[in-house]
Amino acid sequence: MAKKPPRRTAERILEVTLELFNRFGEPNVSTTLISAELNISPGNLYYHYPAKDELINSLFDRYEHALNELLHAADGVRDVEDAWFFLHSLFELIWQYRFLYRDLNDLLSKNRRLETHFQSVLKNKTRAITDLLGGMVRAGAVQIAPTEAPVTATGMVVLLTYWLSFEYVRDPRRALEPEQAQRALLRGAHQVLNLLAPYLEPAQRAHFLGLVQAYGNEEN
Repeated sequence: MAKKPPRRTAERILEVTLELFNRFGEPNVSTTLISAELNISPGNLYYHYPAKDELINSLFDRYEHALNELLHAADGVRDVEDAWFFLHSLFELIWQYRFLYRDLNDLLSKNRRLETHFQSVLKNKTRAITDLLGGMVRAGAVQIAPTEAPVTATGMVVLLTYWLSFEYVRDPRRALEPEQAQRALLRGAHQVLNLLAPYLEPAQRAHFLGLVQAYGNEEN
């Protein structure tokens, strides 16, 4: 049986860095710790990523690419169940790169490239949520005045962006640990979609409440 080729060092560095950033927070992880965790020399790490910002930017590029692909799915949302699973998928991706959201303001203050790119992320999220609302309106699942739709979309994006920060502040020692993931993601999807609840058609609202009840045991 042929042996699998070893993963390239650059790839391994990114994987371990993401794990450490997610576990401890980016400000608490040094390049020395990363190289020690990988059992490689600091020189080997610097050969692939000469500065810590290059590690952050490389991970952010992966996140941004995956996010933009996922946001295209907003065009296909037609009812509350579609919206529920779309939002849950968004939170799953955010969770995968949760260090960005846990340390967002600190990262933006130190990294100009991240600052400008995250502004694009917000615009793309807002555009996707606006498309989601439009699709649900056209499908008859939602009735919302044109003047209220942009405000609602912005509120949904704010929750998407800062939900994990809220979870972290609420329980700093445990909130962002892997075993908390499913509950945190369900709570986030519930809270974001709840902003649409007043505008849902009666049957759609009943279905939304049914989804909350079905997944409620995992939310708490």
